[in-house]
Amino acid sequence: MNLKQTLAIKPGAIALMALMAATRFDHMGTAIALPDASLAVFFLAGLWLGGRYWFAALLIEAAGVDYWAIKQMAVSDFCISPAYVFLIPTYGAMWLAGKYCRSLQSLSIRHIAQQLMTLVIATSGAFVISNGSFYLLSDKITQASWDQYTQLFSTYYPAYLSSTVVYAVLILAAVNVVKVLLAYKSKQVEI
Repeated sequence: MNLKQTLAIKPGAIALMALMAATRFDHMGTAIALPDASLAVFFLAGLWLGGRYWFAALLIEAAGVDYWAIKQMAVSDFCISPAYVFLIPTYGAMWLAGKYCRSLQSLSIRHIAQQLMTLVIATSGAFVISNGSFYLLSDKITQASWDQYTQLFSTYYPAYLSSTVVYAVLILAAVNVVKVLLAYKSKQVEI
């Protein structure tokens, strides 16, 4: 498969990119903004799109949205530090987890449970990579201690995990409902 075929316009890719662009402005969400969907987007893109070019395209989009938000919309640059580069392995963990789940695409309870478990493990690993690198490398943390990191972990991890799981589960459920309805509709037409 060549680059042109790999990057052919795909409605699912456009939808995932739009979701990331629309939600990337606030990690945890606010009363007027949804939480960041980037982790779920990378997981779902790994699941459905694959290919290193899509991974690179999403990385470029994420950096571009961050740059635009900081420069044009006065979003805080608090998270920009030497640790920013660790978003590559953070998103890579999600992408690879999605690619792993390609073999678990049936609607069996076992495959759904394995996908969910993979999503939770990948999101947890992504949190350790991104949060841990920020904690260790950012100039925003002046006196690092294990107790402080544990407190920050317990503060931010639940929202990080839950928003990612909610986005992924809702999108996967919606896509699977559409697939089932289309399959049902095609069987009715054949009868």
